[in-house]
Amino acid sequence: MKIAIVTETFLPSTDGIVTRLTKAIDYFIREGHEVLVIAPDLGVYDYKGAKVVGVKPITFPFYRYRKWGVPSRKVYRELKKFQPDVVHAVNPILLATSAVKAAQKLDLPLVSSYHTHLPKYLDYYKVYKPAKPLLWWYIKRNHKNADLNLVTSKAIHDELAEQGIERLDIIPRGVDVIHRHPDYRDEEMRERLTGGKPSNKLLVFIGRIAVEKEIHKLLPLLEKRPDISLAIIGDGPARTDIEKRFKGTNTVFTGFIHGEELSKAFATGDAFIFPSVSETLGLVILESMASGLPVIGAKSGPTNEQVAHGVTGMLYENEDLDSMMEAVSVLEDEEKLETMRRNARNEALDYAWDKTSQRLIDFYMEARDRHSVGSRNM
Repeated sequence: MKIAIVTETFLPSTDGIVTRLTKAIDYFIREGHEVLVIAPDLGVYDYKGAKVVGVKPITFPFYRYRKWGVPSRKVYRELKKFQPDVVHAVNPILLATSAVKAAQKLDLPLVSSYHTHLPKYLDYYKVYKPAKPLLWWYIKRNHKNADLNLVTSKAIHDELAEQGIERLDIIPRGVDVIHRHPDYRDEEMRERLTGGKPSNKLLVFIGRIAVEKEIHKLLPLLEKRPDISLAIIGDGPARTDIEKRFKGTNTVFTGFIHGEELSKAFATGDAFIFPSVSETLGLVILESMASGLPVIGAKSGPTNEQVAHGVTGMLYENEDLDSMMEAVSVLEDEEKLETMRRNARNEALDYAWDKTSQRLIDFYMEARDRHSVGSRNM
């Protein structure tokens, strides 16, 4: 099968979407499929045999943290030349909207996938919040002609269905159970992540540092619990503000780390803390579980689907400090914590990437079959 993937984000960027895509491409290439990737031009032109075509990116003045691809006729030209069996528009907001239009013009099967819950993000930026109805209209327009629309959780599936988006299905979760493993636990890394206080309980947060990640809500916890250290691993537009707010607490900011260092960071904590309620999935949840870390997370649809309260982690009510403190108190119960570590690891073992990637191939074939009989209304 010839597969064209048009995405708003790709290497060398690091986020959940890029992880999902690279793991899928690894599998596609091994299985003999031909893959073309069209993405913002960040200097990567080949990925393990898959050709990567770059589109000149721009930087928006209100979000200088990253570069963005914008709609381009180059997408149409590349798809026309490649003649794929299926086009996958990943998060069609800017660049990937060109894939939606090109697939229609070229009469190609189209899969669109929804990974970033932008309407929810607007709740955290008051100046943009009134634009939410317009944003939903734009999202629906970019998904209405897909032969299949993929989401990453049942909660998001139901929300998009309520908005009138049709032909929805759920991409299974996936995780690298080899490089996310409890055996990567490392005492030197613990010394680093606790700021030289390895006897402290260690909570780990890994991800983009942005307002919608709600990291600031962890501050009262740290002020009340000086025996807890927090490691914030990642970077983003809110980092400077968060560093100022957390000054004087037991918080370590590492910036982005990769490879074996990141595996060690996942495995070395006592628990993974996940305060965000704006995610479509939160791939880091499953990565932490594979690493043997229980998850302490704010309740939201996608998080509730992944974390079994009292079994693989602890859930707390969003914006309720007492509820958060109660969830974190599990750190004092070493026997229960150890049981949850084992449960988390065992749960993750059911979600190897190859299974997820093969399911994506199945979705591509379903979209191709639907398109061939003109059955988008099925």
